[in-house]
Amino acid sequence: MILRVTAVSVSGPSHLTVSFNNGVTKRVNVAPLLTGPVFEPLRDPQAFGRAALDEFLGVVTWSEDADFAPEALLALPDEGAAIGSGGEDFPIPRVAHG
Repeated sequence: MILRVTAVSVSGPSHLTVSFNNGVTKRVNVAPLLTGPVFEPLRDPQAFGRAALDEFLGVVTWSEDADFAPEALLALPDEGAAIGSGGEDFPIPRVAHG
């Protein structure tokens, strides 16, 4: 089975709650992945908050041409609903293709 993201929500300034097609749902801190020129703009919480689910590709993406492979997100530790995170889960728009 090819791993895909099936649902995502922003749950903090660098946190995502991600569901995968293998049944796993986890809250991850993607801050360690926000390196290099493509991901640098996502260090801004407003830019990070514009995350979207690309249902066709099964990835989390941003208009800044950045995306995360499902495997990279699945490999991150599950931080659960961290106490004092200050973040609510916010629904993420879906990217339309075609």
